Order: sequence, then C-alpha cells, then structure tokens
Amino acid sequence: MSAPVSTDTTATPPLPLPADLVATLQATLGPKGWSMDAGVLESHNREARGKFAGAAKMVLFPASTDEVATCVRLCHIAGIALVPQGGNTGRCGGAVAKCGQILINLARMNQIIDIDARDFTMTVQAGTILHRIQQAASDHDLLFPLSLGAQGSCQIGGNLATNAGGLNVIRYGNTRDLVLGVEVVLADGTVWNGLSKLRKDNTGYDLRDLFIGSEGTLGIITACTLKLFPRPRHLATAWVALGSVDGALDLLALARRETGDAIAAFELISRFAHDLCLRHIQNCVNPLQTVAPWYVMIEITSSRPHDDLTSVMEGLLERALENGFITDATLARSDAQRANLWALREGIPGAQTREGGSIKHDVSVPVSSVPALIERGIAQAHKRIPGIRPCPFGHVGDGNIHFNFSQPENMPRETFLAQWEDLNRDIHDIVADLGGSISAEHGIGQLKVEELVHYADPAKIRLLTAIKQAIDPKNTLNPGKIIPDK
Repeated sequence: MSAPVSTDTTATPPLPLPADLVATLQATLGPKGWSMDAGVLESHNREARGKFAGAAKMVLFPASTDEVATCVRLCHIAGIALVPQGGNTGRCGGAVAKCGQILINLARMNQIIDIDARDFTMTVQAGTILHRIQQAASDHDLLFPLSLGAQGSCQIGGNLATNAGGLNVIRYGNTRDLVLGVEVVLADGTVWNGLSKLRKDNTGYDLRDLFIGSEGTLGIITACTLKLFPRPRHLATAWVALGSVDGALDLLALARRETGDAIAAFELISRFAHDLCLRHIQNCVNPLQTVAPWYVMIEITSSRPHDDLTSVMEGLLERALENGFITDATLARSDAQRANLWALREGIPGAQTREGGSIKHDVSVPVSSVPALIERGIAQAHKRIPGIRPCPFGHVGDGNIHFNFSQPENMPRETFLAQWEDLNRDIHDIVADLGGSISAEHGIGQLKVEELVHYADPAKIRLLTAIKQAIDPKNTLNPGKIIPDK
C-alpha cells in the first residue's frame, strides 16, 4: 500500500455549507474574520507533509474567545463540523478539514495577556507563536522551555492540543508539564475558564489534562497559563562519537549523575543522518574527524551565576572516555560552533527530504529499551526492504526516537513508499512488544487512528469514545481524529 493520502473522493459529495450559516458567520466575524478565497484556502488546506489534502471551503479567523464561542455554537446547531487549526505544522493530519467542514484558525488571537515574574507564569492567547512566547519570557529574564523545529510558526494552542514534545523534555517535561491552566470553548459554545495559576488544585477531575493532547476533538483551547523557569545563564554543548547505542545510555546515566541532572538536551544521531546533513544542509561543518556509527549531542545548562559548565562538561567527557563509553568528543567553544552542532541535529528532517523518499515513525520506548528498538527495527526493515537506509535519530534522553528510513539508492520512490504501511506495522509491532508508544510527540490525528485502535487496550478505546460522546455528542469538533468516526 502507498503512503497514506486522503482526498475527498466519496461517491456522494457533501452538501454545500448552509447559506444562512455562512452569512451569519460572516456577519459575526466581520470582513477580517473569514475567507472563502481559493488562494487563502489552498494554504490552509495544505498539510505539512503532503499526506492529506484538505477540502474546506471556508476558514474562520476569530479575534476573541467570544467570537470562537459564537462560531462553535452556530456550527453545533447547524450540525457542521469545525476543524481547529493553529500554525498548520502538524505531522499527522490533525488540522485537515474535509469538504463540508469549516476550518477555524486562531492566528488573530495572539496576545500575551500577562507575565507574572513572581508566580513564574505567563498567560497567552492560543494563537500566539511559540517563538514569541520564548522571547517574551527571555525579555523578563525567564525561560519558557518548549522548543520545536517549527517554533517560528507553530501556535501555542496547537502545541497544547497535540501535547508537543521537543528538545527539552528530558529537563522540563512535555507540553502538558508546562501548563497550569487553560481556557476552552466546548462543543456547544460554552466557555470553560480554567486559566488558573495554581500549582496545587485537588478539586476533582483534572479537566486541564483532558483537553491537552485532545487535538481539538473535545474543545478548542483559546488561552493558557504557562509555567516559566529561571533563564539559563550558562550552557555547555558537546558533540560525542560512540561505538554503540548502549554507549549512549551509559553516557546518559553518567551525565545525569555528574551534572546534577542539568541536561537540557541529549540527542542521538546515526552516522547516516549525520552524513545527510553534511551533504544537503548548507554551511554545516563536520565537528569531528572521527568516523563513528553513532553520535550524541549533549547540552547542559544552569541559571546559577557562577557555575563553570565548561569544566563540568570537560570532566564528564574525560570520565566517559576513560570508561570506554565514547570514542571522541568536541566541546563548542563559541556561539557559532554551538549553532553548527544544532544545525546538524535540526537539519536531519530537511536533509532526508532532499535525499528522496522516506518512511517515518515517531515512537517511544523506555529509555533502557532504545538499543533493542533500534537493533530489532533495523534488522526487520532490511528483511522487508533490502538496501533500505535506516535514519534513526532523536531525543534518546526521553526514549523518543524518530525511526526514519530512506529509500534504497536503486529503488524508485513510489515503489518504496508503497511499503509505508507494512513497514509501519513492523516497527510498531516491535515498539508494542517493548512496552512503547506508536506516537511519542506528534499525536494521532487521522494518520494513526487505525494504528491506535489496533494497539491500544480496548478499554482505553472505549474510554476515549465515551469521553468524546459525552463532551461532543453531535461530533462537530474535529471528527475522525484520534478515534474513528462511527
């Protein structure tokens, strides 16, 4: 089977949007609050990876929570589905709308409402770009640690809706761990104001966590209160060569002990991924002449004014060499050298795209099982597709591996991608056997709905279905995402 692509090809086309609904929405939002222009719709219907083709004929741009609530209520009454969309950077088709559905994009709701340096909190509207939040925290000598490749365009509401992961999970946790409160518009237009700054609140079910990771299927997040942290004043970044993934785990354990758990990033990079970046990403420089099958980029940080992290990192690397965990290492001595190391790590997805067709997996296992996952996964992939080129990389410090594969050099792209679902099942079977997850940080969307049903405990699927039915009985919020439509 080919890589999953969705276009609206039903035998009976959906009815046009009700004219009275369209007119009321237009009047409610004003001329800046909606579009039915083909060019505007084309950009919002285009999904980041090109696996799904959206077909929405209308996109809404509300400017306030009240406007979101009105739109949701009107669509709920009319029985028309709304598909929430943030920066449209998702990887699983979660923000793609079919014909007969309406997109609702929160880009105009982009205000930073409050920054409280005593509470170490920031309250923002859901359409605020992640990088702007990071910068606002830094301007107050604080840190918002969520860091993603798409941070220049992704919106915080989408980050919460998918419980995005990123580069600093080992130190600060997933997005869920960075949120104190949310404001949500429910399926019937009711607004739940849960914008609490409380760090302890034991008054019943945790509704906040119900909506974080729900991908807009239970409610539309319109604002949130985020945790902030002291801004790091010092950091040290190193690039390390290793002979095995087991060595990476030994290094990780040593680093946690030697640095007082000050690790902000611990990224595993295969030799193939490393070479792809040097080949395809402009101005990337090889940080080490040592050729090794695996590399790790490690970064430690501290907010204490007098910490000497360079000496801490040098001591760590010396002990790792003495113990045989690593074979070589280099420490970034300037901002330019550090930027080069990050360019090597963050350039992998783009470099792999330039290399040709790729089949991707966003999976996690217990950290101790990462070597088994990679060894078994590579062996099975070679068995299924001789000549396949494995490209595993990722956040080994939290067990999240982007287990990607590039097409064999002499195999046509279409032939390779036709085996997408079979290879997915191979890798996901191994992940399940190791007690892992088929979606570590990208969500389920519509890409992994059937996979979730296949691997999850049936009791979990019943609970997910019951929650959806209870909160959105008419199925007007992002239908077909996470759980299958009836």
